[in-house]
Amino acid sequence: MPAYCRAAAHNAFALEMPRVDSTAGLFRAAFAISRHEHPDADVKQAEATLAELADTVSRRVHSPNVDAKLAHLHDVLFDVVGFVGNVDDYYNPANSYLPEVLRTHRGLPITLVLIYKCVAERIGLEVRGINSPGHFLAAVRSGQPEGVTTTQSAWMYIDPFYGGQVLYRDDVCRRIAATTGREFFDPSLWLEPASHRQWLSRMLNNLQATFAQTGRERDLYAMLELNELLTHSGERL
Repeated sequence: MPAYCRAAAHNAFALEMPRVDSTAGLFRAAFAISRHEHPDADVKQAEATLAELADTVSRRVHSPNVDAKLAHLHDVLFDVVGFVGNVDDYYNPANSYLPEVLRTHRGLPITLVLIYKCVAERIGLEVRGINSPGHFLAAVRSGQPEGVTTTQSAWMYIDPFYGGQVLYRDDVCRRIAATTGREFFDPSLWLEPASHRQWLSRMLNNLQATFAQTGRERDLYAMLELNELLTHSGERL
């Protein structure tokens, strides 16, 4: 049993480790993190909310075209529902807790990208998390084959934190350079897709940093226990 992490969170997180490479496993593992502070949070209710959002988008889409799906997805998530980054209270732990983000429609880039991915994949889009420094992003496959030299990239970069803004590759790198102060030299290093384990580790690291800054030592140790579980489960594969 964990010494610091609430058992509901630790057990639910451990349960998802064998299937964390699936989107459903990633979502459930990320949701389990929130149960340290919200032990009664209902993951099935959260999944029903995602399904309802996807159904709303699907009813509007009358074309298999990626751009059409993307337009309706963004209209529902960002214009109708109003998902957006919490710029006014960025370091609030609630921004990392999926049940809170689904309730308030405010969150960090990484939690908003996860909700975006879950809804988008339900309507047939392919989405990656982009593990860029300082600001997590989504990438959506455009329908253009990779490796084919055209004016259109195989992937479009999306920033759910800023209302689903669509970015080009160089725009992403300039934003990262401005945010982090790093020299803009090799875009490919900043646009690597995140594995699901990297995704969860980054979520836990965000919470660890917040709890360290606010003196919440027991909560910090709880996140370390989850990170240790994530690391050890990966080593056993």
